[in-house]
Amino acid sequence: MTEFKDTEVEMREFRLRVTALGGLVFLCFVLLLARFVWLQIVKHNDFAVKAEENRISLLPVVPNRGLILDRNGVVLARNYSAYTLEITPSKLEAPLDDTIAELSKLVTVEVKDRRRFKKLLDDSKGFESVPLRTHLTDDEVARFSAQHFRFPGVEVQARLFRQYPLGESASHVIGYMGRVSRAEADALDDSDDAANYRGTDHIGKEGLEKSYEKLLHGQAGFEEVEKTSGGRAVRTLSRTPAKAGSNLILSIDIELQKIVEEAFGDRRGALVAIEPETGDVLAFVSRPGYDPNLFVDGVDTQSWDELNTSADKPMVNRPLSGTYAPGSTFKPFMALAALELGKRTPSQVTYDPGYFMLGGHRFNDDVAGGHGSVDMRKSIIVSCNTYYYSLGHDMGINAIHDFMQPFGFGQQTGIDLDNEKTGALPSPEWKARRFKGAAGRWVGGDTISVSNGSGLNAYTPLQIAHAVANLANNGVVMKPHLVKIVEDSTTHARKLTVAQQSYRIPLKQENIDFIKNAMVGVTSEPGGTAYRVFANAGYTVGGKTGTAQVITIKKGEKYNAARLAERLRDNALFTAFAPVDKPRIVLAMVVENAGHGGEAAAPIARKALDYYLLGKRPAEKDKSKVEKQDTENGDAPAT
Repeated sequence: MTEFKDTEVEMREFRLRVTALGGLVFLCFVLLLARFVWLQIVKHNDFAVKAEENRISLLPVVPNRGLILDRNGVVLARNYSAYTLEITPSKLEAPLDDTIAELSKLVTVEVKDRRRFKKLLDDSKGFESVPLRTHLTDDEVARFSAQHFRFPGVEVQARLFRQYPLGESASHVIGYMGRVSRAEADALDDSDDAANYRGTDHIGKEGLEKSYEKLLHGQAGFEEVEKTSGGRAVRTLSRTPAKAGSNLILSIDIELQKIVEEAFGDRRGALVAIEPETGDVLAFVSRPGYDPNLFVDGVDTQSWDELNTSADKPMVNRPLSGTYAPGSTFKPFMALAALELGKRTPSQVTYDPGYFMLGGHRFNDDVAGGHGSVDMRKSIIVSCNTYYYSLGHDMGINAIHDFMQPFGFGQQTGIDLDNEKTGALPSPEWKARRFKGAAGRWVGGDTISVSNGSGLNAYTPLQIAHAVANLANNGVVMKPHLVKIVEDSTTHARKLTVAQQSYRIPLKQENIDFIKNAMVGVTSEPGGTAYRVFANAGYTVGGKTGTAQVITIKKGEKYNAARLAERLRDNALFTAFAPVDKPRIVLAMVVENAGHGGEAAAPIARKALDYYLLGKRPAEKDKSKVEKQDTENGDAPAT
């Protein structure tokens, strides 16, 4: 039986298949057309930018950092260029240790370099380059360049580095720069200055390098660079130059600074010298110091541990954050308070039998038999404790607190450094906040101790110097500052940082003059606690010695330095201003655990004043020892 094909049905099926296929082709064409429209019309601008970015790169131009100079133009911080060998871990094709081992065959890689690299690597992001060696020689650069093809992820870069030519000198003032840490990088990325810090890998970490970071850093520029598809730069299309950071001209006299640092020798302590009329800080000494150059390349772990675990605490900025009882240097302010508040007259006499009794509690003077009849001037010259025990009892703690506060005791001065300590100007309210329960209750003995400069008093050397400057300046308060002038590095335009007074303390001039005259007696009259130190000085100087306990002596015991460990002995203090008729310099200082202020501190002050006022440098051998009988009769423990 013959089967006949139905051609009509076959044609219908064929046309159906053709239609379906045509529809599918049309749909594909529509999709392609839609995609074409989306890419070429709707998203044209976006993809054009990306295409241009593949061809043109914006590269940051890091600005030159501003210089730091002393008041006479001596450079304290500057920049220089050097080659560094840097590794980007994310781009390495071989294990990191193997890469370093191979690199060490071409350039010298010491143990300290490896330690520093590890520390920086731990604190960096994986895609950042980390320096393995800095300050490569020309020969080392040439050797590596010849073998560069073997080390993907390793580059030699020309970098600007910070240098501190005077090393330790004024290290706590200048501070230091260091590599940007991960936390700092994240903070910069989130800040308004993110674009300005592109390409920057070092920032100020401490001191003025930190507090003036934005001014010193300058304004970053950029270059438009045309690249090949392989990323190789072909040509620079345009360039916006970077603007160098501002220069900082300090109020510091670096020669004065160095003389004081050398005078301290191996002793620990601090000295702040201020020009009272302007608030210029002339010297800002913290001993011991440290070499800020250690931090520029990234300090290695061993050096960092040595600095931070040293019992001498070289990283502590003592003038700014060290707090000390002022000892007898507090007495001129107590005497001035007595005059201003009508609690004493200059001629009023207090009898000193060698102690002061309060409710059965005995507060000793350090002269067993006492000083006898003592008026106000004598009380300052011979540093009579009993006079101030009695005065403090009569005044009361609230009057003492309120009078001292405007002078800057227990207040931040606002100096242009970070992390300034507030200290403690005691009051009943302060003690209640500071201590819990019964320990926070104010008692009469607290007032007696505070009035003598001991007890709960705790001030920074900067605060004490600021207070003496306010006294020497007849109550006119100038904000202390380390940067005197900010100079534009391009136009050289200059701007003063502190141009006018902060406020004026209302004081009677005759009272100020009386206190100043008594302080002159300390240095110029027999019996004065600094008389021998300033003999034949060639200028008039008002001063006050001080001795402050580090530990409390038990009742019935007598202080004996020889029986105590060196770090438990009394601190020695001294304050001064000169010349008296128109003071050009004020200073306050502490020598830790050195005993009497007249014996240990005043001789250092004499060297500082001799240089600043007379241009006289210390002799090679120290001949400024003071005989025992000339030392202060000052601060006996309250027993």
